[in-house]
Amino acid sequence: MPPPESLARKDTGDGRTDRQQRHEAKQSSSNIVSLIAQFADDHLTLVRNLSTGIAVAGVIIIARSIKLVTKFHSVSQIPLHFVERNVTLYGKVRSVTETGLTVEHVPVYLPVISSLLHKKHNMCPSPLQVHLAGVELTPEGRQWLQENLLPAKMVWIKLISREDDIIYCLVSQNKGVVWTYCINEELLRQGLARTAPITGLLPDSWLYWQLHRRLHRAEVKAERKNRGLWKEDSFWERVKKALRENKIFSLIRRVFTKT
Repeated sequence: MPPPESLARKDTGDGRTDRQQRHEAKQSSSNIVSLIAQFADDHLTLVRNLSTGIAVAGVIIIARSIKLVTKFHSVSQIPLHFVERNVTLYGKVRSVTETGLTVEHVPVYLPVISSLLHKKHNMCPSPLQVHLAGVELTPEGRQWLQENLLPAKMVWIKLISREDDIIYCLVSQNKGVVWTYCINEELLRQGLARTAPITGLLPDSWLYWQLHRRLHRAEVKAERKNRGLWKEDSFWERVKKALRENKIFSLIRRVFTKT
């Protein structure tokens, strides 16, 4: 029986043993790894710059595709899928209108990338025309908005529907650090507005009925607590009103006034 050494040194047919072939393969792999490591060490700055460039380019492409850092100067600039998905935007209140607010959109800010993507405009930023979805404002409601949202309070606007240059939204404001409250509901809870049909939504849609139920619940609460426009006159106020409207009483008052 041949010794172990002869088995380990068995010829492979080309004049080299198995051990020699394995040693040469390991040496070849080690040389390739060494060359790559040496190249990376010699061009470390270049490799870092390439990696950073690829990462920044990827973030810019993603930001552009989902419009994270785009500032909307008009309702028509808001993508349709933003409205369909009821995306929430952030903005600064500029004024109170007959039906809602004008809001200057404030996009997400990403250091460096925002400055690369934003183009400098010489014109003043144009605010968005925001209507309070499902709400019919009263004069007292507009006064409440002026007292609570001006000057330049920050609000969240949840997109509900769009019609021409008007966007219908649920508007919310921060209450403390964590909590927010819906201004549409608050106006109804205070009796400073009435519920109205939600423009842009089909009456048989799930979203329409969800919002309608939510707003109607706030209005019923104001009615039960006699708030705002639901406030009932006292007994003596009702008596005075009835006397003023009574024709006989009005005639007697005119007679005594002449005498």
